Amino acid sequence: MSNKEIEKALSQTPDLTKNAITVLEKRYLKRDISGKPVEKPIDMFRRVALNIAEADKNYDKDADILSTATAFYEQMAALKFLPNSPTLMNAGRELQQLAACFVLPVDDSLEAIFEAVKNTALIHKSGGGTGFSFSRLRPKDDVVKTTKGVSSGPVSFMTVFDAATETIKQGGTRRGANMGILRVDHPDIMEFIYAKEDKTKLTNFNLSVGITEKFMQAVLNDTDYDLYNPKTGKTAGKLKAKEVFDTMVQLAWEGGDPGIVYLDRINAENPTPKEGDIESTNPCGEQPLLPYESCNLGSINLGKYVKDGKIDWEDLEKTIEVAVHFLDNVIDMNKYPIQQINDQTKRNRKIGLGLMGWADMLAMLAIPYNTDEATDLAEKVMQFIRDKGREKSSALAVIRGDFPSFKDSIYPKMGFKNMRNATITTIAPTGTISIIGSCSSGIEPYFAIAFYRQVMDNNKLVEVSPVFKDIAKREGFLSDELLEKVAETGTAHGLSMVPEKWQEAFVTSHEITPFWHTKMQAAFQKYTDNAVSKTVNFPNEATIEDVKKTYLLSYNLGCKGTTIYRDGSRTGQVLNVGTKEKEAQPEATAEFTPKPRPKVLIGRTVEMMTGCGKLYVTINQDENGVPFEVFTSMGKAGGCAQSQCEAIGRLISIDLRSGGNLDRIIKQLKGISCHMRYGFGPNTVLSCSDAVGKALEQATKSPTEILVSKTDDNLTVDKLLSDFDSSDTVVKNGACPDCGGPVEHVEGCDICYSCGYSHCS
Repeated sequence: MSNKEIEKALSQTPDLTKNAITVLEKRYLKRDISGKPVEKPIDMFRRVALNIAEADKNYDKDADILSTATAFYEQMAALKFLPNSPTLMNAGRELQQLAACFVLPVDDSLEAIFEAVKNTALIHKSGGGTGFSFSRLRPKDDVVKTTKGVSSGPVSFMTVFDAATETIKQGGTRRGANMGILRVDHPDIMEFIYAKEDKTKLTNFNLSVGITEKFMQAVLNDTDYDLYNPKTGKTAGKLKAKEVFDTMVQLAWEGGDPGIVYLDRINAENPTPKEGDIESTNPCGEQPLLPYESCNLGSINLGKYVKDGKIDWEDLEKTIEVAVHFLDNVIDMNKYPIQQINDQTKRNRKIGLGLMGWADMLAMLAIPYNTDEATDLAEKVMQFIRDKGREKSSALAVIRGDFPSFKDSIYPKMGFKNMRNATITTIAPTGTISIIGSCSSGIEPYFAIAFYRQVMDNNKLVEVSPVFKDIAKREGFLSDELLEKVAETGTAHGLSMVPEKWQEAFVTSHEITPFWHTKMQAAFQKYTDNAVSKTVNFPNEATIEDVKKTYLLSYNLGCKGTTIYRDGSRTGQVLNVGTKEKEAQPEATAEFTPKPRPKVLIGRTVEMMTGCGKLYVTINQDENGVPFEVFTSMGKAGGCAQSQCEAIGRLISIDLRSGGNLDRIIKQLKGISCHMRYGFGPNTVLSCSDAVGKALEQATKSPTEILVSKTDDNLTVDKLLSDFDSSDTVVKNGACPDCGGPVEHVEGCDICYSCGYSHCS
């Protein structure tokens, strides 16, 4: 076909926002050797559509590829359906790796473990994420017969995978992420549960405990349960189920890890049980997979199907049919990292058709997220997508053949004569593709209706939900004053200029109780073949008991897993709530008066590289060589990062000049973490506060010389941190280092929905 024919057929101009174009240029479009984009968004959609349509020739040599490509292109250009990021990035390019995530087996031998490490490196190099079950590994201190030594256990080997992930550079587009799962009946389960209590450990892993029905019944009945040595299959002790469960809850409350995955429930719905047990999921937990399977995902933008206050079911069905065709083709066009993945993926041909824009659809229908009406509609929409998806998959099977393990699958017993794909539906976190689609993310509620984004000249721009803006304009309450007020808190609640109906319709995630977050997840799970990506948000003041109730609720409502995040739990020191008696506080004494500052002081400067840029920490001493004051400078970053570091320096100086103890100051600062880290391993700088503490420590270790940490300027660029909203109504997790917009913690990853920045990609 000629270029003119292609351009004529694939001519619809994508309706992309400025943010969408920025994200595409930064992460998706082809680049030349200098890093400059050499294609436009329309070229990318054409490239993807034409490449994926080529699979039709596998089943019909005379297939009209241009016709198929046109159907694919029109859905993507209209932003009705978008495949996952690797497909947009790599289809039609040399890499041609189109899957987002994989599950690898980890068997109980040194050779098998390091074979898995090697395969992990190959996957991460190609841009994929990996999930593992470490449940097959013998427990710590178990005797190794061949060497007469002892095993170091699953958690020890997980650090090897973590280090490999840290080292690999994934072609400059995506950063490796891992899921680590250990069965709750493994003898090392307590070590696993505590594995990320130290936030400097296993930073490239999300952790989930694999829960069994026996364990949950033991929790509910407050009894012991058995542990099993996976090497021998014999019992290896007992634990009090409720104590293990309570420990999991507390650790999740403290920092989000571990989550939980209901393995028995997942395997009860395993569509191909004779192919083996499902032991793990992908890194975000929504795709349970057999060893060596991959996930091929795409999402429908639900906001595109609300017309005149009603859902256009007919138009939605057309998109479902095209999307299933597209995703089945992806399986054939994918260039898999290793042969085992190619073989197992094509044996079951699982696809994961999901959705985004759910909050948009609800708002356009004036249905509050936290209502029974919303959860009822969730079930209806998801059942429609699953049923119509299965119909299309069955029709494809008539032409192309059933997936190879169909006869031994659950489908013949369900009355299906044909099926092309072992699974049809998955609800994934949509991250950057929701920015491309200019819609809300996955099935999550709005994070904020509007917010300030700081640009490089230190001006602030208001970013507004396009749905809110459109409705406000249509209903006659749009104004610049309104947008400014909404941006201050992120919410429309309590603003008299917004009609109550729309205040309720535009509810945000932090105004929704964990009960409704969980109930919404369960509603979608009811008609989802695989699993549902959903973060249950808690306010910072939530109790451990609140988290426990949510875990039990998710179990009772039929969820396949649960991930929670309590605001601020990963950005500061952990509170030992309920675990220790409060230490007696000394009575107030006379006020300290800071010593006057001499005109001349001798000091030293330490240079530290942080995720926000270079930080210079100057420590001055008095005439006796005692630390007297501290100054900080943030290099080119400036803005909020500089102001916060300056504040830290001033407070330290007041304390030192009043007789404060420097070692105590260092202890308080070291270990404070934020979403922008720098470096890896023992040299990781967790935050600017952590950098100040470590700089002070360095300076005091060598008082006679100026210590400067040598760094490679090519490893990073100075990044801008902007103000974040700390209002009581909406608590945000920090500022994006790229654009200064608010960062949301979703499924173990920090994501900015303003510019597309992701700590995991």
